[in-house]
Amino acid sequence: MDNNYGNIDYGTYKDDYVITAYELISNKWKLKILKYIKPHRPVRYGELLNYVEDITKKVLTDNLKSLEDDGLISRKVISEKPLRVEYSLTETGLKLEPVLKELYNFGYKYKNKDNIKTISEN
Repeated sequence: MDNNYGNIDYGTYKDDYVITAYELISNKWKLKILKYIKPHRPVRYGELLNYVEDITKKVLTDNLKSLEDDGLISRKVISEKPLRVEYSLTETGLKLEPVLKELYNFGYKYKNKDNIKTISEN
């Protein structure tokens, strides 16, 4: 099987970095969550619960924990009354931003085959 896409050799399946990246964001909720955690703007747990349509508290909590364990987001507890928790992208998570933009552009073009608008043109 040829794993050479263009000029980049993506390696064998055993150490395929595309698969590694895919697995970090591949479930139903992670991309939806990451969509609302903007670079350099922390977002609160309650905001995410409101923004991410149809997600339960348990599923949101589990996915936030997974994203945190993978080093894509950080969690900050703010000792106020009431207690507040904020999430932000880590340096590693910030590196996903261009990937997410390209996924958006691909999805947009796929759904609107006659239109070639991209997110960078907005």
